[in-house]
Amino acid sequence: MSLGVFGIVGAEFLPASLLTEMAADLQVTEGLAGQAVTVTAGVAMIASLLITAISGRTDRKKVLLFLTLLLIASNLLVALAPSLFAVLLARVLLGVSLGGFWALSAATMMRLVPEELLPKALAILFGGVSAATVFAAPIGSFLGELSGWRSAFLAAAGLGMLAFAIQLHCLPSMRADRAARLSTIVRVLKRPSMSLGMFTFMTIFAGHFGFFTYLRPFLETVTGASPQMVTLILLVFGVGTFAGNSVSSYLISRSLFAVLASMPLMLALVAFLLAQFGGELILDASLVGLWGVAFGIIPVSWSTWVTGTVPDEAETAGGVFVATANLAIAVGAGLGGIVFDRFGVEANYMACAVVLLLGCFGALRLRNRIAKTYR
Repeated sequence: MSLGVFGIVGAEFLPASLLTEMAADLQVTEGLAGQAVTVTAGVAMIASLLITAISGRTDRKKVLLFLTLLLIASNLLVALAPSLFAVLLARVLLGVSLGGFWALSAATMMRLVPEELLPKALAILFGGVSAATVFAAPIGSFLGELSGWRSAFLAAAGLGMLAFAIQLHCLPSMRADRAARLSTIVRVLKRPSMSLGMFTFMTIFAGHFGFFTYLRPFLETVTGASPQMVTLILLVFGVGTFAGNSVSSYLISRSLFAVLASMPLMLALVAFLLAQFGGELILDASLVGLWGVAFGIIPVSWSTWVTGTVPDEAETAGGVFVATANLAIAVGAGLGGIVFDRFGVEANYMACAVVLLLGCFGALRLRNRIAKTYR
């Protein structure tokens, strides 16, 4: 499962590290080439909400294998695409794979491990995200320079094939207990604290992507980092994310509430410090690394909260969780861009700090409704 997530997340953001080469080869602007990421996120949001209803009571192993096949097909078609339109159509397949796989992942983990080991299992699952954060972009960029951008997508297809083979061999048969309906989404959101929890999660994720999307221009204009140093600092962020993911299950087992409330507070503090005191290379790199550690813990903790809040509808709740995450990516990056263009990157980071404090306040309100197992 973790390898599958690594392949999907790596493929999702692969165009970001190959944008210049893709745009030149397809004879479009870099902005248009970047829509390959936008299309994937938009389709993923829809797929994550519909996957449980469409798949009905089909064996979840077969569904996960099918979604991995879509990952392989998408990367192969992108590698062979003659035009941007063909690329975007191929990325639609990846969006279905991304949204569906993520929506089913937490519920799958609930079936594979005992309840007391769920935080650790989710940490292993999200370890695939951390690994993709660390390795996907630099490896994609390296392959693009070495043998062209299409070779990077062929390599991603090969990774998908490896994930498919392992899933085919290792995953047990997992038939759904009952067919889900679209009305189940509404019922899940009406559960006590679920709507508040998802709104809180959205503010935290939006705050993160309002920060991370515009990290490069901050490092270039405020920190004054060279292109090589920017790459190094981004690697520091990735390593920090991996470190945060590694300790997340231990921290959650101690107190889920403390993790949910403290991580957005830490991110808000980092955003504030960068906005007010950024400009020194060592300080900025250290704060970015600290941001990575905190962010590595957030998806695991919120996924644990969702499974504990709606254990009887884990698949539908997982779909809502993934849809919320993709919506937050669009909101954070979009509104962050508006603030960035009008007021500058420091003002954008201050706005992110305010949004993250709102997320901290929302987590505090959830204190009495957190699953006792992970209190």
